[in-house]
Amino acid sequence: MVTYKDTVDWYLSAFEGFENGLNGQTGSELHRVRRRAIERFVEIGFPTTREEEWRFTNVAPIAEQQFTPVLTLSDDSIGHSVIEPFTLAGLKCVRLVFINGHFSKRLSSLSAAPKGLKVGSLAGAIRTDPDLIGRHLAHYADYTDNAFAALNTAFMLDGAFVYVRGGKDVELPIHLIFISSDHDNRFVSHPRNLVIAEESARVSIVESYVGLAANEYLTNAVTEIVLGEKAVVEHDQLQIEGPSGYHIGTLHVVQQRKSIFTSNSISLGGALVRNNVKTVLAAEDSECTLNGLSLATSEQLIDNHTTIDHTKPGCRSHELYKAVLDGKSRGVFNGRIYVRKGAQKTDAKQTNKTLLLSPDATMDSKPQLEIFADDVKCTHGAAIGQLDEEQVFYLRSRGLGEDEARDILTYAFASDIINRIHVEALRKELDRVLLKRLQEGRLKARE
Repeated sequence: MVTYKDTVDWYLSAFEGFENGLNGQTGSELHRVRRRAIERFVEIGFPTTREEEWRFTNVAPIAEQQFTPVLTLSDDSIGHSVIEPFTLAGLKCVRLVFINGHFSKRLSSLSAAPKGLKVGSLAGAIRTDPDLIGRHLAHYADYTDNAFAALNTAFMLDGAFVYVRGGKDVELPIHLIFISSDHDNRFVSHPRNLVIAEESARVSIVESYVGLAANEYLTNAVTEIVLGEKAVVEHDQLQIEGPSGYHIGTLHVVQQRKSIFTSNSISLGGALVRNNVKTVLAAEDSECTLNGLSLATSEQLIDNHTTIDHTKPGCRSHELYKAVLDGKSRGVFNGRIYVRKGAQKTDAKQTNKTLLLSPDATMDSKPQLEIFADDVKCTHGAAIGQLDEEQVFYLRSRGLGEDEARDILTYAFASDIINRIHVEALRKELDRVLLKRLQEGRLKARE
């Protein structure tokens, strides 16, 4: 039997092999960060359910297997027809495609990128803009107490780099597509993304994770987003990993004065999913909105952990996470809001709602407030329940069948999050997926 320690030792050995293939890059500051990260990973190991932050999420399916890191690009077998279903039909955008964590220039479309925008491979940006990258990369997502962030940092090679110059309004969305494709044995990709929006810049990012691999695999992604003063960023994430895929995602955001950040996180696929989101409101009068929707069935586990850190006065945050759980699926929500000492006039609202479509589905919800200031407006709450039978009866009395009535109520519950997304093509795609999921759920329930 493979133990957690066996797997940690295996990754350390894999790192040494990775390091030997870097061809002279081991003396760089970036690699010193990698080395510190793998050392920290070895120290802390994989989390267990004895730790409060992982009490409801057992990562044994990941920690007791050895996933081989993908260190080179292999996209020869993937054509444009393969990625077309994931390009959000009708979406005019700047598109970057990554295969198993590595940038594919052949499958990407960068010609629509306007002046004032740098967008492309992080590996390329490390070579062409080392000073800019060095000021930000791995400065925000903390790997000292997060084993998966440490593992990503140790093996980071490529991902997306987006840099918006001050005052630039990027009208077209930037669509990042991360595809996990068939590879030898079990494999892991470590996409590393860096988004920098300077003062008064405006940009919309759509980040999609898609699973095509038939065998078990792990996507371990880290995204760091930096907002300058008065910058506006919308970040939409769509996760549709394959049924044998595991997804661990870390999003860390830092906001400066009067900046506005919006996150819409949609989780649909994956056998085990953990989304870690942290936003730091690091200057006065900044605003943050976190929205999330999880749709799970069969024996899926989707865990959303969020932290909003109010460090300065006069900041606002709004958070709404919803889950629709069917079959024997499990959901977890742990939302923490910090209000630091001196962060007066904070206005923070947090809500978590779950709809259980099956008696075998379960939800663990833990909203939290930690307040160290006295002039604040903060609320939080959670609700878990089933469809209202009176509402079902009302719709049936208007001539609808029971299935249609339940679908309408479920759709209304979930579409509240979908309708908050500003990218129209993404909203339409999510509407289609939601309706398809409801139909598939009915068929499985009857089997």
